[in-house]
Formats: sequence, structure tokens, C-alpha cells
Amino acid sequence: MAPGPQTAVVLPLLDPEKLSHAGRIDALKALERHAAWIQAQQVHILAALDADAQAALPEGKWNESVEGEWNFACEEVACALKLSGTTAAKRLQVARELDAHYPTTLGLLERGEVCYMQAVAVTEACAVLDPLLAAQVEAVIAEKMPGLATGQTRYALRREIVRADPFGAAERHRARRRERQMVHYPQDDGMAMWGAILPAEQAASMNQAVDAHAATLPDEGRTLEQKRVDALFDLVVNRTSAASSTDNAGERASGGRAAAVVQVTVPLDVLIGESEEPAQLKGYGPITAGQAREIAFAEGTIWRRLIIEPKTGMLVKTDPTTYKPTAETERHVIARDGRCTFPTCQMPAHRCDLDHIQPFDHHDPEAGGQTVPENLGPLCRRHHLMKTHHPGWRVVRDPDTGVTTWTAPTGHTYTNPPHNYLE
Repeated sequence: MAPGPQTAVVLPLLDPEKLSHAGRIDALKALERHAAWIQAQQVHILAALDADAQAALPEGKWNESVEGEWNFACEEVACALKLSGTTAAKRLQVARELDAHYPTTLGLLERGEVCYMQAVAVTEACAVLDPLLAAQVEAVIAEKMPGLATGQTRYALRREIVRADPFGAAERHRARRRERQMVHYPQDDGMAMWGAILPAEQAASMNQAVDAHAATLPDEGRTLEQKRVDALFDLVVNRTSAASSTDNAGERASGGRAAAVVQVTVPLDVLIGESEEPAQLKGYGPITAGQAREIAFAEGTIWRRLIIEPKTGMLVKTDPTTYKPTAETERHVIARDGRCTFPTCQMPAHRCDLDHIQPFDHHDPEAGGQTVPENLGPLCRRHHLMKTHHPGWRVVRDPDTGVTTWTAPTGHTYTNPPHNYLE
């Protein structure tokens, strides 16, 4: 049966204890169809929210310099569903595209014939096409999707898009080559994923180079994958092409790697080995005490200290009546909060504006919000603009806990704890 409210009410009857093994598989499929149906209902709601926001922009004119460019529906969705801003914006975009341009795919989702990620794949892959070609590709893929997994759907979409638009595919490849970039994602247990988005042929060449270098490394109990990772690190960090080159004057250029800045916020008792509490690695997050000490005592490490008042964790040296924070205050707030203080935002604090929570009074600095750590918080440019110019968004910060509480235009409130509050 197609999923819907009539079938959803009997789902509790699918008791796994009373089902055979085959029955459990059938129940799993039924639940998945209903999950797709519910996600289709969310698509309708998200599309309506997005339409509300789009309709409000031309009339509100809350900031003419960015009118039509800033749609803050994603902030409300992010807070309500506990998503990152990027994920919420993506959910809204997918809903908008499915509702406006891909009714066939949305119908398949509502009937539980495809999963949500297949619907996402259609909107993402076809975004590069004009509406007519996109409709043609959807018509072909829609017949196949119910029998495909998500990965197979993406593969079929790529093939069909190249077939429908070969010249556009070649031009898009040339454009993507110009957008090549490094990627770096934190992972659990003190690890990180590091790599690059680059042309496929270059990736193949890099794989060969890493494999060749890994073959020269001694085993020392390492697996092949461990040797490949170590080979990549060695090629990037330790290998110096400059050591065998000469400068314009004919003299040997100084070899060695460029200095790297690694910032760690670590309590003193952890640093001296009396505590195993986690430290904070800038750009990653919490790391073990052992990792922090390894970085702190590595050759060439430079230490910079921030003097704080022990009971409150507030910086001692400040000038509260100047608009621009002192360097010490800025370092303190960045180290304390770690990220943009808007709920769900992950923008690193060093790339944010330092915002006065209670506005600074330029006419009477003694009366306005002071430039002290407890009245400052990092906000990325987007959320700084939203707080300053968009009616309805308000924020307060608890000076004792560092928790910020945001109030949305709808009246809903959302709290955000600091990422690295100095207790």
C-alpha cells in the first residue's frame, strides 16, 4: 500500500518480536516508505516557508544594500530542527526545487517509491541544466529510480546529464578546474580528513605517487593504508624541492618547510601533566591532553599567554570605553568562544566579527555597551548583519555561563553554549 495517514496509524502493529525474519524485512521496507512520505510532507512545509521569506523581502526593505540577497528562513529552520545553517539552507533549496521544478520526483517520494537522498540527487545533479533539459533528464531517470540505490541514481544522473548536454559538461569541467581547492574536515578521536578537490586525472597521478613513495617505506608493523598516509604526509610536509634548487643568483636556496601556525588553548594543569582534561585545537575542536602536550612541547613552538581573572575567566587587561577591542581582548574572546555564537553556525571565531551584544554608544562610551569580553561575541558576517538589521532577532549572553540566547522573529528562543568557555 502507498504510505499515508491511513497506513501510518497501523505501523505500531509491526512488532519485531512477533514477526518472522522475512516479516521484519517487509516491516523495514514499510517504515522506509513512510519515512519518505513524511519527508515529502516536510518538503511542502519547507517550500512554503521559503516562499514566505521570498515574498517578505521586497516589502520589508530592512537593508536595501542586501535586499533580495539575504533570506533568513534558513536560520529559523536551522534552530527549529537543530541543523547547521548550511544544512538548513540546503534543505530549503531542495524543497524549493522539488516543489517548483521536479513534481515527478516529489510524487515518487510521497508515494515512498524513492528515498529522500535520491530526490536530493536529482535537484543537485540537474541544477547545472536549463529547465527544459532538466525536465528531460528527470523524465528519463524517474522511470529507473524506484529500482536504484542512491549511489546508482547519482551515477545514472551523471551519465544522462552528459548525454543530454555534452558541450555544457565540457565547459563545466573547465570551470570546476578553476575552482579546485583544499578540504579539511575534523573527525572523532583526534583525527582529521585532509585532501583536495581537483581534476580526476591529477587525483589518479597523486595516488600513483603516494603508492610509489609508500613502497619505499619500511614496514615497521604498518599496514599498507598506514604507509600510504605516512607517505602523503612525508611528501607534503617533509620533502623539500627547494633543497635541490637554486635561486636567481645561482646559490642554493634555503631548504626546509614553511612555518605552520598551530593554535591550542590548553589549561595550565593539563600543560604540566596534572590533568587529562581536553584542550582545544583551533580549526578542529577538542583534543586529548597528550596531543596538546605533544604540540606544546614540539621544537619551535611559541607560547602566548592570556592573563585572566581566575574566578570569572575574564581578561584582566581591557579598555571598556573604546569601540575596537584590544588585541588581548580579541584573542581572549576568540579563544573562549571558538565559533560564531549563533546556534548551529560553525564559522571559526577568528573569521568572525566581534559584535557588541549590548550596542556600543559612540556618543557616550561610558553609557553604552562596554568593549569587554562579557559583552562581546564572535558573529560571522551573515549573522552579524542579521542581528543588526533584521527586525525580530535578538540575543543576550549570560556572563556567568557564556550561554547566548537568541529570540527569532516568531518568538521561538534558542540557546547556544560557548564552544570553549574558560571556567
